Formats: sequence, structure tokens, C-alpha cells
Amino acid sequence: MLRLRLKQKADRLDDLDLQLERFEPRCEPDQVVVEVHSAGVNMSDVKAALGAMPHAIWPRTPGRDWSGIVLEGPAGLRGREVWGTGGDLGISRDGSHSHCLVLPSAAVRPKPEVVGLIEAGAVGVPFVTAYEGFRRAGLPQAGDVVLVLGANGKVGQAAIQIATMLGARVFGVEAKAEAYRGHANAPVRMIDAASEDVAAVVRRETDGGGANIVFNTVGSVYFETACEAMALGARQIFISTIDRAVAFDILRFYRGRHAFFGIDTLALDAVASADILETLTPGFETGTLKPFAVDKTMQLASAKDAYLAVQAGSRERIVLTR
Repeated sequence: MLRLRLKQKADRLDDLDLQLERFEPRCEPDQVVVEVHSAGVNMSDVKAALGAMPHAIWPRTPGRDWSGIVLEGPAGLRGREVWGTGGDLGISRDGSHSHCLVLPSAAVRPKPEVVGLIEAGAVGVPFVTAYEGFRRAGLPQAGDVVLVLGANGKVGQAAIQIATMLGARVFGVEAKAEAYRGHANAPVRMIDAASEDVAAVVRRETDGGGANIVFNTVGSVYFETACEAMALGARQIFISTIDRAVAFDILRFYRGRHAFFGIDTLALDAVASADILETLTPGFETGTLKPFAVDKTMQLASAKDAYLAVQAGSRERIVLTR
């Protein structure tokens, strides 16, 4: 078996000593060995490889998302096609950019039969992040208005799928004029932030009400706009930012009865993430949720090229395969 191995962090990906090494996976009685067939490459994988996570352990194998077949473990799981992800994978324990992955038995779940192994390996981080954001802030209800900033990013697309599945009306925002790129269960009103006043559009088209939930996947760039678009009692979800500090209008915050939620899925280990994927599985089985199209598959030996593409902002969903 082969796995990627990081011995130490580097300041740049070009300088990263990313090695392929042979290993023999071994598991304890409460663990499974999964033959990895697909492992998504996320920006958090790139950041972890560069040492951006202070709790990271070295040496280690990177990679959070995965799908595959159970080789060893409880009889009820052996031979099953499974999937998963986790904030600990590739950071505080060996991850999925490998031919095999050793995990607690509780961290694997049968993947939806309608989702292929390649696509299943690209679901994890974006959908877990989107669902956890909504779970913490309160799941959208039928008729709610949801504003998704960064709508065509992978977390943005996952959030839109979940929101429209639950009956919400969705506005999506991008930095320039473009159509929504992903699956949705209802029309998505896209707003061009470069030429339209986002908050004005949302308020005008909701009879002045505004957005009940704002899913801000970008952070500081849209913070002021997002706050202006929030309805009374609205919630705003944050998963990332560019600038750490923003001007905060406390009066508008408490007069609007607003709430802010910060989501860090690195705090969700493989077991907690598996629970979320299990919650989402019926949506995939019925087709109201759909996996991302995998635009490019690459072998482990080309992992650095995959990391470079993701770091450069590629919108392609890239997975590593055997």
C-alpha cells in the first residue's frame, strides 16, 4: 500500500517535501481498514500541509474527505462501500490521501447507493460545513429567505442545496455576473455584487423583510452588506474570512436582534462528521441532494499538482484516486 507522507511543514507548496511511502495498515478491534477509492482535495488540506493548523501532528498523511470499501473490521461492514470526512483526518491523525485509511468503526457510514465512489469522495467537507452551519444557526424553514454569499463555491452550493431542499427561498451572491453553477431544488436568484446593491435587492424582492439566514462563506468582504440585508431576528453564519477585523455596528446588531455563528469543522472529528453524513444520506438517496461533479481525478503521485490547483483557486472539484 502507498500513502502520501508529510515530514515537516513548508512555507510554500513548491518547497513541500511530499513523499510516497509504502506501509501496511493495521487496525485495532474497534477500528476498520478502508481501501480508499476517492479522496477530495480541499483548501483545508493545503493549509494543513503548509502547517497552518497549530495542533497538527508530524509526520502524517494529509486528506479529510474519502470514500472506499471496508477491507477489515466488523463483519457487518466488511465489503461495504462507505464514505466519510473529519476535522481530525490529515491533521491530528493520518488522513485519506492514501491507498488505505484506518479509522474508528463509528467513523464510517454506508454511502448512498445512488452516489458513485468517485463522487462520494468529494462530498464531505463542503456538505458537513453547510449542514453544521445551518444546524447551529437553526435549519431553514419553508418560506425562509436565505442569502448565500459565495454561492458558487462548494460550501455555497451545498448550502443552497440544503436550503432549497428544506423549502427556503434563496438569493446567491458572487463578485461578478454569473449563473448559479450547482444543483438546487428551486430557482436561485443570483446577484452580481459588482453592479448591484445586494442588500437593496434582497429587501426590495422580499417586500422589505430581508434575509432570515445569511450564509457568509467569504467573511469580511461581505460583512457590511450581509448585515444590511438581515431581517429582524436573522442569523449570520461565518466559515472563513480574509480580514480578521471588521467594523461592527453594535446598535444595529442588538436592535435587529441578530445572532452570529462561527463554524469551524476542524472541531468535528471523523465520528461527528459521519453522523452528519448519515443525516444527509436520505437527501442524496431521493435526489434532492446531489454530489458535486468531479471535474478531475489525479493519482497520489500527482498530489502536489492537485494541491497547487486548489491553492490557486480552481473551481474544479479534484479528487485523488488509486
